[in-house]
Amino acid sequence: MATIMVVDDSPTLRAMIVELMKEQHYDVVEAEDGVEAQEKIKAQCPDLVILDIVMPRMNGYELCRWIKGEAASQNVPVIMCTTKSEEFDIHWGKKQGVDAYITKPFDPAELIATVKRLLG
Repeated sequence: MATIMVVDDSPTLRAMIVELMKEQHYDVVEAEDGVEAQEKIKAQCPDLVILDIVMPRMNGYELCRWIKGEAASQNVPVIMCTTKSEEFDIHWGKKQGVDAYITKPFDPAELIATVKRLLG
């Protein structure tokens, strides 16, 4: 089964997404910010990353740029799941290499469908 990394500094939202992914029988790895996510990705690259933008130490844009810039993780799909819903935020996310952009509050069915689509 595929491994999904969930990166969000909100314990509540992170737990909600983790539970949703586990219900779909995915293995899940958690990180509360971009720096922790980087360390875990270096140790074991996930099959897909769901991340927030606004986080301490390293934001989602920076993490996405790093993921897409590393040879080992450049093909890992990234879903940005965030409250930032302005046209500019979406455009900037895509410029960083984001594969899908979902705004919070999100529809669980939409998130699941997006994960399945990106994992093929």
